[in-house]
Amino acid sequence: MSCLLRTARLSAQLLFASAAAPCRRASRFNVPPSAEFVARPVGVCSMLRLPVQTSAEGLDAAFVGVPLDTGTSNRPGARFGPQQIRAESVMVRRYNASTGAAPFDSLLVADVGDVNVNLYNLPDSCRRIRESYQKIVASGCVPLTLGGDHSITYPILQAVAEKHGPVGLVHVDAHTDTSDMALGEKIYHGTPFRRCVDEGLLDCSRVVQIGIRGSSYAPNPYKYCWDQGFRVVPAEECWMKSLVPLMGEVRQQMGDGPVYISFDIDGLDPAYAPGTGTPEIAGLTPMQALEIIRGCKGLNIVGCDLVEVAPIYDVSGNTALLGANLLFEMLCVLPGVKTMCSDRLLCSKE
Repeated sequence: MSCLLRTARLSAQLLFASAAAPCRRASRFNVPPSAEFVARPVGVCSMLRLPVQTSAEGLDAAFVGVPLDTGTSNRPGARFGPQQIRAESVMVRRYNASTGAAPFDSLLVADVGDVNVNLYNLPDSCRRIRESYQKIVASGCVPLTLGGDHSITYPILQAVAEKHGPVGLVHVDAHTDTSDMALGEKIYHGTPFRRCVDEGLLDCSRVVQIGIRGSSYAPNPYKYCWDQGFRVVPAEECWMKSLVPLMGEVRQQMGDGPVYISFDIDGLDPAYAPGTGTPEIAGLTPMQALEIIRGCKGLNIVGCDLVEVAPIYDVSGNTALLGANLLFEMLCVLPGVKTMCSDRLLCSKE
């Protein structure tokens, strides 16, 4: 382990120890330090200010950064997404007050750092990502990924499907990301789910794509998706309505099989999330994003990602703040996360 990694890990552990507010089972689980005891700017910049580890061994869930934007087709900058999402995550606290979820009283969670991607070679980066995630999922840990452009989901799903078999997919995005090729290349952020279909990584009868919109190169841009059996929910079908009923249908569609959540931040309207590379007008709201993720509770979720945050296009930091909160919401719906009763006692797994 390098000096830098040792220092980062020690600093995170010291920060965690110094934040030991009264809490139950603190010796078993990693708990984000409270700003009532440790100032938010203090300590190593990790996701949710959790301890930093170099391995997922022994963890139930892990936050993983993949700082790659070599596959972008418009505005670059998503390589800085993991860094900024971690920075903004200091605003996320221990409990989900809306749902009662208590992930840090239920699961052992840590930040395992970033995949060492090759910014000059996208296929090699895909290999590095796949091999890193093979180790993570082999340990029994559920990865929650901070992207990075959407091309990273392809090698992640290679590793996930190697363990779990073809997975169902809840995909939130402005784009279907099912193109076949661009400029002669078959891997970029517009092709990950086409490549996943080619390799049998998806259970195509259990794929739903939500928030799709924008102009297109073809008169029937959803034909490929429909031909595979995907359910496509255009943004127009989501306008000015709750998505709770939709997610009831999605839960039935997904059943008991393994499910992966892939959330492109450009699924949200750029009024809320301008910091992204390929923005499209008239998208989803943050409230609908919460309904989608919370609607995944009870599914057999085996991995999640939040991609395409490009901080340079949002000086407010709000896009990364949204990303950090959505990743926390994903953590809250993982299998095994319990809820809190009004007296803050763990009361159920629902």
